Amino acid sequence: MSIIRETIDVDRRPEDVYDYVMDARHMPEWQLSAVSAERLDEGPVGVGNRVRVTRHVGRRVMPMTMEVTEYDPPHSWAMRGVDGPVRARVHGEVEPFDDGRRSRVTIDVDFEGHGVGKMLVPLVVRPQVRKELPRNEQLLKDHLEHTGE
Repeated sequence: MSIIRETIDVDRRPEDVYDYVMDARHMPEWQLSAVSAERLDEGPVGVGNRVRVTRHVGRRVMPMTMEVTEYDPPHSWAMRGVDGPVRARVHGEVEPFDDGRRSRVTIDVDFEGHGVGKMLVPLVVRPQVRKELPRNEQLLKDHLEHTGE
């Protein structure tokens, strides 16, 4: 399987970027396919927490559950899909530069198909994400640099 990788520089501190990305409520603000997202757990974010994300996948709207598998603030995170026909594996890194005033954000995404998802991944999901991920990172950058969150 081929990993889809994109990197962008953001004029915000790594802590700001990391906190924003790990807050599920923000997913629809910077991820074009995300219709809604909500945490399924109480308390602080950490490994094992789950998020229910509803996404546009091609012409369908599909709910899916993602589980946090790595949580190393403000450096890296990882999540994996645990249900549904299309299960993503996402890994993100936030690297400081310019004396910690700016961040380089790299996001890797890959997919595993189950059932009908075995056909959806190569035909619909990967092409959609290859187009969407650079736009998502630009939305992330724009939102963080212009809204002050």
